[in-house]
Amino acid sequence: MKRINVWNTYDLELQKKCDDFAASYMNFLDHGKTERECVDQIVRIAEENGFRELNDLIEKGERLQPGDGVYFIWMNKSAVLFRIGTKPMADGLNILGAHIDSPRLDVKQNPLYEDTGLAYLDTHYYGGIKKYHYVARPLAIHGVVVKKSGETVELAIGEDEDDPVFFVSDILIHLAQDQMKKTASEAVEGENLDLLIGSCPVRITADSKAGSEGKKPSEGDDVRKAVLDLLLEQYGIEEADFESAELEIVPAGKAREAGFDRSMVLAYGQDDRVCAYPSLAAMMDASAPERTTCCLLVDKEEIGSVGATGMQSHFFENALAEVMNLCGCYSELVLRRALANSCMLSSDVSAAYDPLYASCFEKKNAAMMGEGIVFNKFTGSRGKSGSNDSNAEYIAHLRSIFDEADIRTQTAELGKVDVGGGGTIAYILALYGMNVIDSGVAVLNMHAPYEAASKADIYEAYRAYRVFLEHASYQNMQV
Repeated sequence: MKRINVWNTYDLELQKKCDDFAASYMNFLDHGKTERECVDQIVRIAEENGFRELNDLIEKGERLQPGDGVYFIWMNKSAVLFRIGTKPMADGLNILGAHIDSPRLDVKQNPLYEDTGLAYLDTHYYGGIKKYHYVARPLAIHGVVVKKSGETVELAIGEDEDDPVFFVSDILIHLAQDQMKKTASEAVEGENLDLLIGSCPVRITADSKAGSEGKKPSEGDDVRKAVLDLLLEQYGIEEADFESAELEIVPAGKAREAGFDRSMVLAYGQDDRVCAYPSLAAMMDASAPERTTCCLLVDKEEIGSVGATGMQSHFFENALAEVMNLCGCYSELVLRRALANSCMLSSDVSAAYDPLYASCFEKKNAAMMGEGIVFNKFTGSRGKSGSNDSNAEYIAHLRSIFDEADIRTQTAELGKVDVGGGGTIAYILALYGMNVIDSGVAVLNMHAPYEAASKADIYEAYRAYRVFLEHASYQNMQV
């Protein structure tokens, strides 16, 4: 089955819309390199578009009416937004769900040490990475340090031109004979992904004197002490504060246009913010709905959607119950009916076909860059293990509404059978009995420090998500 490249369907007006959308998306990436930073942007965008915070409404006892927008933030790492529709909640919601965490290095709780005049932060990698990707490249530190007093210190060091950057060292090629004999997964060990953060053993001041007279050799932790002095002076952080810190090590630098034709975006964290941002934008721009619409933007997908901020927790279900209560329609039965009757797009990326690694793909069932939003009927691995397998009737309904809106779509699997596999949050929402299918943008270099996506696919995803919110209406049970 041959498909039309999205760019071939554009005129100058659509091309400008596509480029403008990509520019706003790249700005989102530049200011959202962690899930917490993404949540800050989500709140800003939601409030600019008239959405109100759920807990404020609960405290005031305000009722929600059709057309009202409401958002709920959970532990500053996950968000859910609702736009109230005119139809009963029991008829179901139209839900977009993406994740806002990305693979990275996390700083350990007791991280700071010195070895031979070099100061390091010890790290533990998060999510599926090729460890060799993180050596010998500029890295930035993002995150929060929460002090015993409750004060939160926010850090983002390494992004501005005047900021220092950090790095993980690699052995020089001249001494790498043993390393080069190892497999790619063993060439760089996880315990060696320690961040080099300083090498100066003294704070030089106006009182410092030049020359070696009267100077003593280093005692072995002078650099570490000097770094601690800097942290205290510049950020008010003491060594013990690392115990209650969440610091993430990510590639330094901004999102960039890629290619002579500027047709692609090259940036860190596009899995899955390349679906999260179009989902959020579609939620903001969609017209007043008949069915209540919802946008889920969650944490911890890269490590199995576990923990209090992952999709396996009950924060979404709890938030929906509170929204229904403010609409005057809550009961356990109505909540169960609403979930079972909902339609969902699990907005997550697909692996773009890479001609340089063609042996990993089955070409006619692979996602192609520039051919529109990708639908994965199922994910999982081997014999569809751990997958959500979407129903044919639901897919037919989606085909109908997207064809009507002239949305470019394609279908794909994640590589050849038995070559690999992966999962999303789709199977978790499917536990409620709702119809769910994975849909997202094809990405090259997935999980690498810099991932690539077509601007046309990104804009097509936004268009598709908006059409879905406005027109999806498939319902499992009549109530």
